[in-house]
Amino acid sequence: MIQTLAFYLFAVMVTASAVMVITARNPVHSVLWLILAFFNGAGLMVLVGAEFIAALLVIVYVGAVAVLFLFVVMMLDIDFSEMRAGFVKNFPLGIAIALVLLVELLVGIGAYKIGALELGTASGAAAPIADRANIESIGAVLYRDYLFLFEAAGIILLVAMVGAIVLTHRQRPDGARGQQDISKQVRRRPEEATVMKQPEIGQGVEL
Repeated sequence: MIQTLAFYLFAVMVTASAVMVITARNPVHSVLWLILAFFNGAGLMVLVGAEFIAALLVIVYVGAVAVLFLFVVMMLDIDFSEMRAGFVKNFPLGIAIALVLLVELLVGIGAYKIGALELGTASGAAAPIADRANIESIGAVLYRDYLFLFEAAGIILLVAMVGAIVLTHRQRPDGARGQQDISKQVRRRPEEATVMKQPEIGQGVEL
């Protein structure tokens, strides 16, 4: 009973959040609704026993992807009137694509249920893989069957990170290294500072 109530709660919240993502007028609000959808999707994954996927949704999508979207949207200079004009013009095409995706989704669900019945499991129920937790099973496969590939991927990522740091702090032709010169900033005089000017229309700025 509690699991059923939790499922409907998460499902309703995911659906409502998804609708708000595409209907919110402010892109920042859309990203925030998307984060809420990710959290509720993680709750659904926990209910079906896929806690590893739930952790990935929270750590990767909420902690990295959605936050990146939020910063990018906040830094963009978006013309809302142009966005609305493009939405109205492309609305029929969007409806057609949505209908095609809906048909594909229904076909996929039907094929999944048929395959489950042929395998002798309950309709729509996933067959149990092992008598242990999802994360434990994935960890056993990674560190037993794919240990070399897992370690090689880690080394490649480490080399990429070190390479990015080296390229960022390389010696430049002018002798600078892309770092702050604290002593130079402390010795700066007021007349050397940048001053914000708001001149009247038709007036110049004294440099």
